[in-house]
Parts: sequence; C-alpha cells; structure tokens
Amino acid sequence: MITIVVGTNRPGSNSRKIARHLEEIYTELKVTWRELDLAQLPPEIFSPASYAEKPRSFEPFSDGVLESSGLHVVVPEYNGSVPGVLKYFIDMLKFPESFERRPVCFTGLAAGIWGALRPVEQLQAIFGYRNAYLYPERVFLPQINNLLDADGRLKDIELLGRLKKQAAGFAAFVESVKGIRLR
Repeated sequence: MITIVVGTNRPGSNSRKIARHLEEIYTELKVTWRELDLAQLPPEIFSPASYAEKPRSFEPFSDGVLESSGLHVVVPEYNGSVPGVLKYFIDMLKFPESFERRPVCFTGLAAGIWGALRPVEQLQAIFGYRNAYLYPERVFLPQINNLLDADGRLKDIELLGRLKKQAAGFAAFVESVKGIRLR
C-alpha cells in the first residue's frame, strides 16, 4: 500500500488538490493507497506531553506510516522550507522504524518558480538520515496557482503526465525494493 502524505495542515490546500490527482493515478494503476492529511492531525498531538507519550488519536497516523509499503509525500514550500507541521509530524513518528528502509517519493509545489525544490531537498536529507530509500524521480509544480483550474484540477497535461510517470515508477520501485506486488 502506498501512503500519500498531504504535507500541510492548511485548509483547502493546493497540496490536497495534487494529492487528489495522485489518488486517481494510483487507482488507475490498481495500486492500493491511503491518505494521511496533516489537516486531520488530532489537536492533542501538539501538546508538549506528546513527546513523551503519543495520544491514542495519533495512532492512525503513525500506523499509516508503519503499515505502508511506501510513502508519497506532497510538500508545499512555506518560506523557502518544509511546512512546520510536516517536520513536527516526522518528529512525532516512531524512531527508527517509521522510515528505516521505507521507499519515499516526493512531489513539490510552490507559488514561486522553483516548485518546492528546497523543501524536497530538505526532506531528502531528513529521510536519508533516517535510512529511507529515496525514489530519485521528483516532480516539481512551480507557480501552482497558475496550474490549477477553478475546480483545483491541473490544467497542464505535461505536468499531469509527469505525475503519472512518477507514480508508476514509484510503484515499480516499491515493488522492487520491498519484493512485493502492489497491483
């Protein structure tokens, strides 16, 4: 199973809109997926006491990572970096098993011209440190507000094609690395 992580808790985020495309693509590929939308994180996870003991309400999120065969992270760029909630989410997950030898793929999006290149590279360093298997084909969606129509759908067929190629390649990568069948 591929777990799609929506890397922000902003309501109505563009990351969620791109995740919806990925969900459709994985469905077309007949790859089972689940979504972890950080907008749904339980408020109690933000209590300082959560560092010592995670609330039960966080279990669907930690289990969603631990039970996944691979993670597809959709990350927006906030102030030249990773959204704070995504870094906090990573920090709250079990160490080392959450990312150890787990395939990870990145799709970045930004209002600027680089399409979240910086946050994706920062996440690659974090996940690499945690011994994840990094899928090398990244997709960057620059000037995201110009790429989406009024319904939040990608208007650019070429970029949609890149997402499809990335998802198909990542599914094959997960199957190869993990020695499993996803479809």
